[in-house]
Amino acid sequence: MTRNFFFKNMKRIEDFTVIQHHWLNENTFLIELKSSGQLPVILPGNFAQIQINNTPGVFLRRPFSIYNADYKNNTLTFYIKIVGKGSRELGLLKPGDITSIIYPLGNTFSLPDKDKVLIVGGGFGIAPFLLLGKSFREHQKKTTFLIGGRSKQDIMLASTFKKYGDVLITTEDGSLGEKGLVTDHSVFNNNNFGYDMIYTCGPDPMMKAVANIARNKNIPCEASLENMMACGFGACLCCVVETTSGNKCVCTEGPVFNINDLAW
Repeated sequence: MTRNFFFKNMKRIEDFTVIQHHWLNENTFLIELKSSGQLPVILPGNFAQIQINNTPGVFLRRPFSIYNADYKNNTLTFYIKIVGKGSRELGLLKPGDITSIIYPLGNTFSLPDKDKVLIVGGGFGIAPFLLLGKSFREHQKKTTFLIGGRSKQDIMLASTFKKYGDVLITTEDGSLGEKGLVTDHSVFNNNNFGYDMIYTCGPDPMMKAVANIARNKNIPCEASLENMMACGFGACLCCVVETTSGNKCVCTEGPVFNINDLAW
């Protein structure tokens, strides 16, 4: 029997059916999962806790940003890089397999009052930004995506993001786009920088560097944190982050934070 019920805060725990994998390289893939009912509203920045089935040594769900939500077909898509047993098991699922998901979790990115936004994603950090780009297109925002990786093999889905805005690329080895870290990109050195809001997700050092640039330019900035989580709803306290108003759980108070609220 398919489970489909709500927590008091309107979060669902539900069995989803695997529809397909779309492999981007040998260790990175998109996985599409189908609900038996109508999806709730999914907001940019929301994430889900996915159950890892029948894997020795893996007892806890794994958190993943919701990459895409298709309300017509009632499917969720997740962008996943294999980094351990849990993500590897998700790559081994077959069409028709069932996995349990708690969703939608977390808060959302804010919608800026002005129209020109820069979205900075490092590697796996692009995961929450497709829904954000779609939302900005609906609200007629001028969006630029800046995607960084170690080499061109790490730059994924750029053609998809181009549907929703301009795409800039950096690679540390210079094999694609400008050479260097994302924060080395020439867009930040432009005297007419002109962006009204910056959004970022990726490794902590990258996000902190982007946050410093935003502060120096006096531009509002939000960061989506990628802390490890066990429960997803504030019970285990393993995802706590230090903020200017005390420790907060990333899963319930985040994952999206204004950089000025973080003790960075």
